[in-house]
Amino acid sequence: MTRSGGSPWLVVIDMQVIFARPDSPWATPGFADAAAGIHRLLPAFGERVVYTRFVAPEQPTGVWIDYYKEWPFALVGPDDPYYDLVPELASDGRPVVSETTFGKWGAGLSEAVHGNTELVLTGVSTDCCVLSTALAAADAGAHVRVVADACAGLSEADHRRALATMALYRPFLEIVTVADVLAEAAR
Repeated sequence: MTRSGGSPWLVVIDMQVIFARPDSPWATPGFADAAAGIHRLLPAFGERVVYTRFVAPEQPTGVWIDYYKEWPFALVGPDDPYYDLVPELASDGRPVVSETTFGKWGAGLSEAVHGNTELVLTGVSTDCCVLSTALAAADAGAHVRVVADACAGLSEADHRRALATMALYRPFLEIVTVADVLAEAAR
């Protein structure tokens, strides 16, 4: 359902090599299925699509220091190929917002969607970056729809738990499917 925030924007969260490659310590099972759902959605949004990337900070601070002690392979520059969007998404020329935090909602993403408050979220991982982005955007007053079958978690159980948690935030957050979004776009 579109509310007063304008035409919805598709936010594709962290569909990056680091989460796609099976040999990555951060490999996300279900990545390919999420990507398939995203590809079905892209035409319905035209130019109203923005991608996000998780990147390591140049110099971690606070608890991020401990985090990168556990994941030292990921403490590389933002131009490292691991942090690239997967090739099938990287070449389409749409805007990309890079953040050093799990949640991507903030000034950069708000500006990329031109202040729009109707967001459709997809990507990885449901139980980390999607969840963190959804809650922050909802707190900021956005109406957020999370497309369950265009997201993937670190496990199917984690994916389902994250979706169940976000479902508690109605009417700010809604859990929908690719079919739901495409049916609405066809109206």
